[in-house]
Amino acid sequence: MIAGWERIRTGDQWKMDLAGEWRLSHGEDFFPVRDPSTGEVIARCPAATPEDVRAAVDSAREAFERGPWPRTSPRDRARILRQVGDRITDLSEAFVNLEVRNGGKTIRQATFFDVALASEHLRYFADLAERIRRERIDQPDLPGTTGYLLREPVGVCATIVPWNLPLLMAVWKVGPALAAGNTVILKPSSLTPLSALALASLFEEAGLPPGTLQVVTGTGPRVGSLLASHPGVDLVSFTGSTEVGRDILARGAPTVKRTLLELGGKSAAILLPDADLEAATDGAVFGIFLHAGQLCESTSRLLVPRKQADEVVRRLLEKIRRIRIGPPDSFETDMGPLISEGQRDRVEGYVKAGVDAGATLLAGGQRPDRPELRRGYYFRPTLFRGVTPDMRIAQEEIFGPVLSLMEYEDVDQAVEWANGTIYGLAASVWSSSRTRAMKVAEQLRAGTVWINDQHILTVHAPRGGFKQSGIGRELGPEALDEYTELKHVFVDETRQWSQIAYPLVLPPPPPAPGSSGG
Repeated sequence: MIAGWERIRTGDQWKMDLAGEWRLSHGEDFFPVRDPSTGEVIARCPAATPEDVRAAVDSAREAFERGPWPRTSPRDRARILRQVGDRITDLSEAFVNLEVRNGGKTIRQATFFDVALASEHLRYFADLAERIRRERIDQPDLPGTTGYLLREPVGVCATIVPWNLPLLMAVWKVGPALAAGNTVILKPSSLTPLSALALASLFEEAGLPPGTLQVVTGTGPRVGSLLASHPGVDLVSFTGSTEVGRDILARGAPTVKRTLLELGGKSAAILLPDADLEAATDGAVFGIFLHAGQLCESTSRLLVPRKQADEVVRRLLEKIRRIRIGPPDSFETDMGPLISEGQRDRVEGYVKAGVDAGATLLAGGQRPDRPELRRGYYFRPTLFRGVTPDMRIAQEEIFGPVLSLMEYEDVDQAVEWANGTIYGLAASVWSSSRTRAMKVAEQLRAGTVWINDQHILTVHAPRGGFKQSGIGRELGPEALDEYTELKHVFVDETRQWSQIAYPLVLPPPPPAPGSSGG
């Protein structure tokens, strides 16, 4: 156990960070947390009650209204964010272990992606915090006046993160929210709560005032829905399914909550006729089988020219056969398990739907038969051919290692198919010509479009979706905008502009014709 973590857990029993202290739920109930590679219960976390949720909101509201954090200087906020980022680096081995054991991440992905980027991104949000300052704006239409633009915190932010990137997405929400001076309630997935609890302990060690960041553990229906509807919450930031996103919008509507949503995706990779097929098929395999396809922007549809489909399939099958499925704690493993038994059942249901609809199953579609993998939630990388736009596997988010190959006649048809879902999170274009690729990219209705690459993100650029893939943006300077209110302060140096522009005391009317005027 990491020194200092004794206060947040005893053996396999963890506590939650609520109202300034680490404690159990009001009902003292727990839920099991499992290792998806074995199905083994590795921890028990508090199952928060409605009373716990109300206590968290009350504490966050008190911390916002009367606590020091919203009034802390941007430089001091940045110092704490930077310190936590450094501590994640210092404790990277422990955080990698949590992401591998609790999230089923391969140790390579957890080491070089999730944990490394969590540290880097917190430091970036610290830099953003230091840029918060009063801005003077010109008002040339009103001589003798000065305008100021202030960026102020929104208030109490409820941040709800999914199970596929539990540490990194917690940072994407907590980082800019704290940088802006908000108080935050973090609700991790009940499948992967451990790294969020560890993250909160680091903020506590860094000196974050009590009540400024709390972690409430439990299920979405018991915790997330209450946060979304609570009148004391000013903003809800949620990453997850489009279906749940709709529910959060409805629950927040009566109090007109600000809402930041990153929802589902059905991303398409378009291979143009001049694409480098070796690079493009490498990208397609990486795009769908990274983390077993359990990423919102996974490119689950591969659109290829019909004349090149046979060659593309040959290359894909060759690469799929080389994917090593196995325990995520081995550096030899390319693809680990799905997160849960329920998720594996969901993927199996979609495979059956694809076969029933007439698509041709070329690879995978079932669990691996190796005895050492039978206890975990593993599923083989799967490839369908003959997929048409009307099929469920071409329209619905599967969230698993299932690639649907679609054969188009011309580029206009490829663009139409790529845009032909309710989603618009990401896409990719593969071509030897930047000009041709850019022309296609400009036609795609997606928040991120990669050219000759997949899954790459930079903290300096915004990330989010079009259509039913979400509202708002994470990462980049735009992330800070989501967690701030803009206030315009108007200073009238003349002290009379309102009377000049909109006089309330009107001059007396002229005398009526024929009157004496006196």
